[in-house]
Amino acid sequence: MRVLGLLPGLLLAFVSAQSVAQEVRAQDLRTLDVRQPQLSFASVDWQAAIASLPTIEPQPTAMLSSRARRDGAGRVAAPALLRLNGLMSQQFAGLSTSPVPVLVPFDVAVMLHDLAAGTADNTDRYYSGFHAARFFYPGPAGYDAAFAIRTGDVPEFSDIKFSDPIEVQISGSALLYDLEAPILAEGQPVPALEDEFPGIRRMILEHHLRYTFTRFGVPYVVSIVCFDAGVSRYRMPTCRSADQIAQRFLRSLRVVGGMPRTLRAARPLPIERPTVTSRAFGYYAPGQLASGSGSRGSSGRPDYTAYSQIRFPLEETPAFAISQVYWSRGRVAASDGDESPPAVWRDNFCERRGFPVGQCPGGIGHQGQDIRAAPCKPPAGSDKCTHRGNIVAVRDGVILRSPRQEAAYLFVNSANEHIRFRYLHMNPRKMDAEGLLNGRRVHEGEIIGEVSNFSMKEAGTSYHLHFDVQVPTRHGWVFVNPYMTLVTAYERLIGERGAELSDPSAVASTDPTSGISSGWCATNPASCKPSRAAPSTTAKGEPEAPQRAKEIKSRRGKAKSKSRHRQRVAHQEERQESRRPERQE
Repeated sequence: MRVLGLLPGLLLAFVSAQSVAQEVRAQDLRTLDVRQPQLSFASVDWQAAIASLPTIEPQPTAMLSSRARRDGAGRVAAPALLRLNGLMSQQFAGLSTSPVPVLVPFDVAVMLHDLAAGTADNTDRYYSGFHAARFFYPGPAGYDAAFAIRTGDVPEFSDIKFSDPIEVQISGSALLYDLEAPILAEGQPVPALEDEFPGIRRMILEHHLRYTFTRFGVPYVVSIVCFDAGVSRYRMPTCRSADQIAQRFLRSLRVVGGMPRTLRAARPLPIERPTVTSRAFGYYAPGQLASGSGSRGSSGRPDYTAYSQIRFPLEETPAFAISQVYWSRGRVAASDGDESPPAVWRDNFCERRGFPVGQCPGGIGHQGQDIRAAPCKPPAGSDKCTHRGNIVAVRDGVILRSPRQEAAYLFVNSANEHIRFRYLHMNPRKMDAEGLLNGRRVHEGEIIGEVSNFSMKEAGTSYHLHFDVQVPTRHGWVFVNPYMTLVTAYERLIGERGAELSDPSAVASTDPTSGISSGWCATNPASCKPSRAAPSTTAKGEPEAPQRAKEIKSRRGKAKSKSRHRQRVAHQEERQESRRPERQE
């Protein structure tokens, strides 16, 4: 009887366990094969930062908000730091939201002296020759800023013949991304700066002169876009000139504020994926580049990390993440009729390029993903396509972009993320006209441009968007593979989960369905149809020999002709890519 009495309880427990297991399986299904980034916090030495501050006379300061007190702000903040934040917030809005000491080229001590003497009427002279911040974005993860200098305004740089303003960027991050793959070399020591910045390193990376150093326990990076040659080109100063400016910038850095905060365990935001499998969207696994398109004989970076839960960067579907140089090698035949072709994607991060990228197995490659919009349809009564699709902000954030620049950066700074997204190939004149410039705040889904073909000039590339993702590490900003970030974003946009396809060993074969999984063909027969009518077959199912030989010869002739043409185009693009940066790398 006792055993019988236990049966209902055991049955209830079994049913509960089953429901829990089903819930876990459902959760696993939503996040299958997608990883979250590994995050950590820098150990900020605020005591050392406060000790470096000049003496500041007491000033009226605003009370901390309840939210700031709840987040631990001000628990170890000295009165001098509170007074400094109040004083400098007029120059740097939101200064106290940064959990790291904010270093900028501003001489606080001289300004305080002038304030005491009543002669502080022009703040520009406290920037050591640099202009006031073009871009300043502090937040819970750190801060990012950009300053500019005209060499003609500084006698020290009279030998630098460069008329345009030269922009210097600086970032300090409490939130750091721990990457598994090796990052590029840490650079060379700089004896001239070693006393002021112990352990400082200098390198030329991705068309930037970059200095990295650690101060107050926080990794900082200073960078200037430059051309590594004896003469300036592409509206960039030489890296030698940039080095002179960078050293002046570094020697001018002072703490202007920030606020100590309790940095809790860094947990990335969850990545959501639909559970319903799509019958029209498939993708090859990350790292599986088109055959022969890798750099130095290497493959891509098989990174399943979704670095952020973003809105897909193109407003409308369908869209295609495919190579713009080796596109024919990953092509799948379009379906019959008027239907759109299946959106079969292929990773092109680390595709053959001349840019150093530490996350690429070959050490060089393409820094992001090329995304093509749906085929453009001309308006009624016209045979010319005038609009190829809108580009939108992938997250709420702030834009970093100076006039005439091709690259537009979108910075995100929150308690869970410090990340920047780069958009390339939009028309600079249109971006200027529409005010996509430094400091503009944008909201997720907001239209910020349209798909274009600008690369140093109109029609400099195909109509597509280059989109890449960079994260801060202990060695500075690093390009990471955005492929799965985009895959999951596209899935959320269409409301269905993509099917991961198996990659063939010979992607470039004439069989358009080679390597497509049988499961995909079962649920997606349109994508597995041959691009032309199948030849007649014998009773054994094999094509008749004469007709087969004729078709093979014809296909080979056409393939060779197209291949030669595309190789010439690809080689031209590779040479152009290697000679110039993808503007503002």
